[in-house]
Amino acid sequence: MLTAKRKPEVVTFPISVFETANTKDDLEDWLLSQNQNFIKKMRKARKDDIQGKGKDWKHLKKELCIK
Repeated sequence: MLTAKRKPEVVTFPISVFETANTKDDLEDWLLSQNQNFIKKMRKARKDDIQGKGKDWKHLKKELCIK
């Protein structure tokens, strides 16, 4: 059986971002801020929230079977 070789993914950061990040979370935040699909989803979620289309926490926990 042949296995496909995957190229390692490379993530590049501007040096200024890397130098000013205090945590891995800071780097993740920067990456997400550069991702147009993520930004579109967050804008839609915000718009839905403003329009009252969101779900309350109790309903969402029940729907997702979270205790």
